[in-house]
Amino acid sequence: MIVNQSDNFVIKAPAEFSFKENMRYIGRSPNECMFEIQDNKIIRLIPALDETLLVEISENSDGNLLIRFLEKTYPISKKVREEVQLYIRDWFDLDTDLKPFYEMAKNDLLLQKSIVEFYGLRNIGIPDLFEAIAWGILGQQINLTYAYTLKRRLVETFGSQVEWKGHQYWIFPEAKDIAELTVEDLAPLKMTVKKCEYLIGVAKLIAEGSLSKSLIMGTGDFKEAEKMLVNIRGIGPWTANYVLMRCLRFPNAFPIADVGLHNAIKHVTGAKEKPTKEEIMELAAPWKGWESYVTFYLWRHLY
Repeated sequence: MIVNQSDNFVIKAPAEFSFKENMRYIGRSPNECMFEIQDNKIIRLIPALDETLLVEISENSDGNLLIRFLEKTYPISKKVREEVQLYIRDWFDLDTDLKPFYEMAKNDLLLQKSIVEFYGLRNIGIPDLFEAIAWGILGQQINLTYAYTLKRRLVETFGSQVEWKGHQYWIFPEAKDIAELTVEDLAPLKMTVKKCEYLIGVAKLIAEGSLSKSLIMGTGDFKEAEKMLVNIRGIGPWTANYVLMRCLRFPNAFPIADVGLHNAIKHVTGAKEKPTKEEIMELAAPWKGWESYVTFYLWRHLY
């Protein structure tokens, strides 16, 4: 639901939503380059059709999201305004009903503490497919801190930006632009040759139209969607499930081999050793249909 307020608008948030909790999550890295947090407000560029809008997202007194367009980036049409709303709803996953998840989790010994401590946390998404896959590729086999550094280098070298009040706000590079590059063009970013090749390869698939969100969703089946992604060079099961979880919103996406997930389970259970795959599968039996949210909530213990 959207409520207009002159040049601003309000997005009604579900009861199971905490702006404060989601702000804690998105503010976890001081090296984030896609948005800025100032005075409990998020400022970021949002692509909408052929426009780029600089918006401020905050919480109003009713617990809903107040969206304000900044400077000269007011949308020129109602359709663009609606696209901005859809982007924000997707980013915060506002259309997922979390009541069944909380009902399931309150009876799960591993999740009981998580849903109390992080109540209202949403699976913060990555609406753009190329950005989601690129982030998955960048993060392969390195720590999160360095992954953020690589993302910043990529964005600030090949992305576009708007300056406002002395700050630069960036849009992630478009697939069509990365598709035209060579490995040598990406060399100054200091990532492996393989990652450079993977990024360019994925960018070319998206730019030529042979890979898109609609094509993946059109499979109508999680396993088929996973297979489509895994068949792409540079995308293994972890990256595929990460993208299916954060971008395509498959609720049963489950990066079971994720080291962070293993560490989170070890932390919550107080175990001396990380769990085996077999142990995780046993724990996951009651999670069917909510694996992506379980993963996201368990990850939250690490930040």
